[in-house]
Amino acid sequence: MAEASTASNAQTGILGWVERTGNKLPDPVFIFFYLIIALVVISVIAAMTGVSALHPTAIDAETGGALRIEAVSLLAADNIQRLWVEMPKTFTHFHPLGYVLVVMLGAGVAERSGFFAAGMSKAVKSAPKALLTPVVALVAMIGNHAADAGYVVLIPLAGILFAAAGRHPLAGIAAAFAGVSGGFSANISPGQLDALLFGITEEAVGASALDPSWTANIAGNWYFITAMTVLFLPIIWYVTDKIIEPRLGAWTGGATAGAGSGEEIETQDEAAASKGLRAAGLAALFVVALWALMVFAPGTPLIDEAACEAIPAADCSIHSELRPLYQSLVAAFFLLFLLTGWAYGRAAGTIKDHRDLVNMMAESMKDMGYYLVLAFAAAHFVAMFGWSNLGLITAVHGAAGIESTGLPLPLVLGLMVLFAGLLNLFVGSASAKWALLAPILVPMLMLLGISPEGATAAYRVGDSATNIITPLMVYFPLILVFAQRWKKDFGLGSLTAMMLPYSVWLLISGTLLIVIWFYLGIPLGPDAPVGYTMPTVTP
Repeated sequence: MAEASTASNAQTGILGWVERTGNKLPDPVFIFFYLIIALVVISVIAAMTGVSALHPTAIDAETGGALRIEAVSLLAADNIQRLWVEMPKTFTHFHPLGYVLVVMLGAGVAERSGFFAAGMSKAVKSAPKALLTPVVALVAMIGNHAADAGYVVLIPLAGILFAAAGRHPLAGIAAAFAGVSGGFSANISPGQLDALLFGITEEAVGASALDPSWTANIAGNWYFITAMTVLFLPIIWYVTDKIIEPRLGAWTGGATAGAGSGEEIETQDEAAASKGLRAAGLAALFVVALWALMVFAPGTPLIDEAACEAIPAADCSIHSELRPLYQSLVAAFFLLFLLTGWAYGRAAGTIKDHRDLVNMMAESMKDMGYYLVLAFAAAHFVAMFGWSNLGLITAVHGAAGIESTGLPLPLVLGLMVLFAGLLNLFVGSASAKWALLAPILVPMLMLLGISPEGATAAYRVGDSATNIITPLMVYFPLILVFAQRWKKDFGLGSLTAMMLPYSVWLLISGTLLIVIWFYLGIPLGPDAPVGYTMPTVTP
């Protein structure tokens, strides 16, 4: 494996400052613990000084006016008792926890059986030479469902395929990295990321108590992320072929120059992989048919035919009846990944018996160990924010402040995208950042007329666009290693400079997309409008 010199890895300027500053930050788990300590101190001061706000949806039964929400000290006896007594409940009832663990039980099998890797390899290897860049970019964005496999398998494979086609392998690595990481939120269907982010969004809405009836729908950004995929594909194609590859120059190193380290990519027997993919395809069709049966068959459990009985016909829609279907998508993805992975493994020989299947599911849970620790800290931060009332108070005053500026709401969303992109340079974890931001931003934007789905969509645009230019991104060093197989003196600065055009164009285009989307009022997903109307005020 080639290693870059110290000089080539040194970052200077703004990117060097980002790297040095980010490296000084503690682990996200401890960031949450430090924030909890700060939250306790602030809650005590706020309670002592009488910080308060008028609740936007609740009426005080005694006065008949809006209910006044006052800051509550987290050192009050009730809150101290609540912290220790409800600690197991606070952790286990954290919405993202169940969503993510259920989906990952199935996705772990699909990844470890080789299904994800074989599917991506088959797709890009079959691409015509003229369409190599867009196929790599598209598979990379869709491959986000494959988690680590997108980085570990597709990115080095793209370099090899570009070299075999007589093109610069670093351009292939760049295109794949831009798709997998820069287009992290883009896809043609919801998946693990949607379950994770919407779980946090639901927790934030629940903590604010603004709309107790609102529940997460992991398909809430489906239309939007599909549009992101359609938009990002030609951008990555153009940047790769017209900006990055011309700067890299002609490739003269041959198709195997990058394999000199002896760490060649391991591929399964083509016949076994093809057999496994056919079996996985049949399994996928079975899951789709099963869910269709539960929707269209008589007496189906996934249609709430009584949903419109208690509301006026004008206020009812097909989405009200389909709510059980939307809520079942977490289980659907679990079963889809589980059965396709199992079918592939049985046909390809990577799963011998049921014990292999169980071991793969267990291994996927081992990989979630860090997430469990992070979720424990995040769950208590979000819950304590709600107990103190500071989240709602901050949201009310923040919304009033934004309204006083006269900024158009689409511009507010655009600024949120840019803020998320900036924060992403320092804190890489998507779940950690959203758990930090959602308790304030989600209710604040709801008060301004932007739905929780709209807030989530704006966040994910900014979160993904700058992944590819921060050395703090967990896979950044791995991508550097892949690049150094083809060019030994390729350093951190070189990789950042190569990916910067992608980041700029993805951030600009994504910001424009969310702004225009809001102006047009297009639903972000099924039963997921971009606008939001506060529920009727009740005593």
